Amino acid sequence: MGRSSTAPSGHARRSASTSPSARGRELAREGRELAKQLGSVKAAAVELVNRHHTLTRLQAFRYAAGLSQGQAADRYNEVTENQTNLGATTINEWETWARGRGKGRLPSLPSLFVLCEAYGRGPSGQDNETITPTDLIAEAYERLTPEDQLTIKQLAAARPPQPDTNILRMPRGVAQPDPYDPLGTRQLPARRSDQVGTDFTLTVPTIEYGNPDITLFTLPNARPGLLDLTWETFGYGVDRLSQQIKSLGRRLDVDICFGVNEAGLVMATFLASARFSRCPIGYLRCNKIRDGIELDVASLYPDAKEAPTIVVCDFEVKHADNIGYLTHELRARYPKAELYFAVFGAMTKSRNLDVTRFDDLTGAKIMRAASFEAVFVAATMGPPGIEPPLELR
Repeated sequence: MGRSSTAPSGHARRSASTSPSARGRELAREGRELAKQLGSVKAAAVELVNRHHTLTRLQAFRYAAGLSQGQAADRYNEVTENQTNLGATTINEWETWARGRGKGRLPSLPSLFVLCEAYGRGPSGQDNETITPTDLIAEAYERLTPEDQLTIKQLAAARPPQPDTNILRMPRGVAQPDPYDPLGTRQLPARRSDQVGTDFTLTVPTIEYGNPDITLFTLPNARPGLLDLTWETFGYGVDRLSQQIKSLGRRLDVDICFGVNEAGLVMATFLASARFSRCPIGYLRCNKIRDGIELDVASLYPDAKEAPTIVVCDFEVKHADNIGYLTHELRARYPKAELYFAVFGAMTKSRNLDVTRFDDLTGAKIMRAASFEAVFVAATMGPPGIEPPLELR
């Protein structure tokens, strides 16, 4: 006789073990252990997001406090001295909103403050760690109401900066908080290269109602000639582009990510994987000719739906209008395409690399003429420019 039909199959056992409730219990257990190990709910939440890239910050803080949605609701009511009667359904609606798929319900700013205190009490319920609303909804900040954003900014400006002592308690092997990203909004920590200069903010062309302000860095070069970038600097810049795209103000659903030559292709590969749900990758191989460039027959053009969304990745922008030629060719091949531009290095018109205006870049006019939906820039550079690792062309 064969095995009893009542015995659960291997598939059924696997499905049960990976159910949402089982995964939630496992993440809450992991969060409690991290909070105990690191001595901080905030540090534990950042580490959870680093380990589990599908988690939102709002979820990660709940897990770092070791709470289920029902327990989080109970803790919320405790903070308000039971003047509220919040349920697990509301916690779920807020976390669904944070995932940014057009579902769920936006939490009010007072509710976020209550959650900050609730999660700041930690797994024991007795701690008193300071958590801010920006900590909880860093990746969804741009989707708050303008009034809530302004209130949070004013509160942050009024609060004196607090030294983050958690980094001193981090054990070996655990991701360290990035001092250049104090809110921990990075999903993957990136080390700052010695080649990198100062950070600054620049207003760039972007989509309607999008976030026009990006944070980029300078690439000072004290020696004459090209600045040969290390892999560390290159990776740091690609990570910076990834964060700018994440902070655009809405989710960017990309159909094709094109790389211009080999360096751009490397950028496109990382961004397509990290930000664009592993969308198809295109390749624009450019050959120099007397009057500019032409596209090589080895270029690759993936099939796409009508009016696709396309991101073009290029290593640098100087004086030549190469990008104008490339965008013309892409629009001819993909009619009604929406084009976005991600460039690693943009040359400045003066020796001052931390420019105050987009038009202080030598390629500003070129990029404006290309009519991109939005522009992302990792770094600024001076002449004669920069060279990618291994001299990728």
